Amino acid sequence: MELTQATVNDLLARLGPEGGCMYLPSDLDPQELTDLLDSRYGLPRTLVLDGFTDPTVDESRGAALLAPFEDRAVTIRAWAYGNQWVGTGTAQDAEGTVRPVLVVAHREVPEPLAVARDGDGDVDWVERLIRITGWTQPAQRPDVDWAEVESRLGTALPSDYKRMVETFGSGAFDAWLDLNQEPWTYLREDGLLIWAGTEHEDSYCWRADGGDPDRWPVVVRSFDGEDVPFDCQTAEFVCRILTDPHHPFTMAHYFDTHWFMNYGETG
Repeated sequence: MELTQATVNDLLARLGPEGGCMYLPSDLDPQELTDLLDSRYGLPRTLVLDGFTDPTVDESRGAALLAPFEDRAVTIRAWAYGNQWVGTGTAQDAEGTVRPVLVVAHREVPEPLAVARDGDGDVDWVERLIRITGWTQPAQRPDVDWAEVESRLGTALPSDYKRMVETFGSGAFDAWLDLNQEPWTYLREDGLLIWAGTEHEDSYCWRADGGDPDRWPVVVRSFDGEDVPFDCQTAEFVCRILTDPHHPFTMAHYFDTHWFMNYGETG
């Protein structure tokens, strides 16, 4: 079997929207399939490695993918994609032969809040972001020493950004927009601090002007060096690119539901 993205599309279509599991030919390279899914969905989370299941796996972390295998899974890696879990790796078949597998299961996603309209009242954008992404996990980095970070950087940082890091930890929104755990400073000569980025080499920054970081506007520096300013702060910006199909950097064209992939949960 020659593996291409078209092959992956066909395999997923055969499993159908309700999901299921299929054993693949033994000569198929499971790493090649993992790489193709990785390029499509982002960094996976390892559920099973060398026959040992991650003890933190539960329904919110892809446990439904393991149900078809009982205790026969050898290595399973998973992606959250909208209302589906997608997994691949290897497992023993009924005869005990280890073979590549592809598995899909339903993923419960809480109904997200719509993004607030311009002119709406005082909005807690971090809380709205939690609802939009269906985030149900405990705070990932509640004990960040921001005083040390800010002292080292020589500046205070926006409070909503700090709440985002504390809440979500290391990872990416929709497995696409990587949240920096502290700002990158290599554009500081241009007055910019980078708080996030994408594999398309867009840098999501603040224009770090003025003494109040909670009033710093977001600036996107594109891969070709163009700066695009936005009159909003960090969490509001993320909410809008996730849900507003008319935003110039929208992700709403690609995903109907939204999530945060935490890299700390990967193997």
